[in-house]
Amino acid sequence: MKPPLPPSTSSALRKTRPSPYFYTFLTFTVFVLILYCEDLLSVFDRNELVPIKPIPETGKEKETKSTSQLPFVIGEPEETGKKEEAESTSKLPFATGEPEETGKKKEAKSTSKLPFAIGETEEGCDIFSGRWVRDELTRPLYEESECPYIQPQLTCQEHGRPDKEYQKWRWQPYGCDLPRFNATLMLESLRGKRMMFVGDSLNRGQYVSMVCLLHRILPPNAKSLESSIDQSLTVFRAKDYNATIEFNWAPFLLESNSDNAIVHRVDDRMVKKGSINKHGKNWKGVDVLVFNTYLWWMTGRKMKFLKGKGSFKDEKKDIEELTTEDAYRVAMKSMLKWVRKNMDRNKTRVFFTSMSPLHIKSQEWGGEPGGNCYNETTLIEDPNYWGSENKNIMQVIAEEFGKSKYPITFLNITQLSSYRKDAHTSIYKKQWSPLTPEQLANPISYADCVHWCLPGLQDTWNELLFTKLFYPS
Repeated sequence: MKPPLPPSTSSALRKTRPSPYFYTFLTFTVFVLILYCEDLLSVFDRNELVPIKPIPETGKEKETKSTSQLPFVIGEPEETGKKEEAESTSKLPFATGEPEETGKKKEAKSTSKLPFAIGETEEGCDIFSGRWVRDELTRPLYEESECPYIQPQLTCQEHGRPDKEYQKWRWQPYGCDLPRFNATLMLESLRGKRMMFVGDSLNRGQYVSMVCLLHRILPPNAKSLESSIDQSLTVFRAKDYNATIEFNWAPFLLESNSDNAIVHRVDDRMVKKGSINKHGKNWKGVDVLVFNTYLWWMTGRKMKFLKGKGSFKDEKKDIEELTTEDAYRVAMKSMLKWVRKNMDRNKTRVFFTSMSPLHIKSQEWGGEPGGNCYNETTLIEDPNYWGSENKNIMQVIAEEFGKSKYPITFLNITQLSSYRKDAHTSIYKKQWSPLTPEQLANPISYADCVHWCLPGLQDTWNELLFTKLFYPS
């Protein structure tokens, strides 16, 4: 018979048995964890990637209403400006929405995200509606001297422009921010792929801007720039990424008698019907296409179309004449048809840049008669300003893109660029012909109020392209 346990041992065992209060506390703790586990997890989970936003202006706190904190503001505060835009289409000549959305509404909306997209623009944010704010912290995005690819027609500092104020403006949409341009993200997304800009010299300027934004992160031996003999095709290669950024000269998109990228100043402009494949053969296999065409259609008279299989060099031609709007519609229909047949909506993206504004008549913005962009160093402050750009062309774009089965992303740069009479190359560019004494005595007579200095406005166009590529609506 075993001896009984010592009293001290039995007493110790009894003390280690949990009390009823412990079970009550444990049950309550489990209940709280079950009830609030999602909130607790969100506290510790901080790995979600978010777009990097631009550095805010000094003294700017959530868009204060006082404009005294902003040295220069174009447009109205969000509370009043956006409300009026929603109520009236008279402020924006093109107020039918973005064709990217229009083209998709016929199908189930947002069935799958667009190629290259990694996020979305904030709901209700129109990145093309906003104001210009002065920004000396983040502008310019590069220095003119740092980018050897800028053509002498666009190097304003090299050609004697005395100020740099045009480089120090950042586009600020109402109610939201543009993500910072990320060259690494762009090149990684284009790894093994092709991006191509197609159009006229204005699209070439945007192309050069994109090259300048990207080349800075590449070592000297990891990049190259090549052009065809006639300069109709230019290719920038990021060798380590096996990526190309290309430009194809096609001012009408269709075949024309102005297709020579070097010698293209033709008095009697002519386009060939049904000829989209002339340039389209260069676009096949491209992953990101950026089109533009506008200025070359603005002849002030009817556009001539060459019919049949004739040549522009034939003495006798079968010609059809169309109004500017009807001729432009032919080009849009041809482009959209080519895109539908040749681009895979699950792998590729197509952009269309709206018309680049001119500043050739200073009276349009309240200036002295007979002036233009020459000597202009300030912005147009009227938020409702619209120059001489053809609004009917915008309507043609809206109508035709709205029918597209392939989602086209529309870069509506016209309104925001129209404020920038200060940003043109003016007289500060290479002149291909010697200036006459009469011209030298009157700089207004030879100021270029069509093209833009780089760095400058067209870098903003590419920031908008970047936003729509990676963060579409």
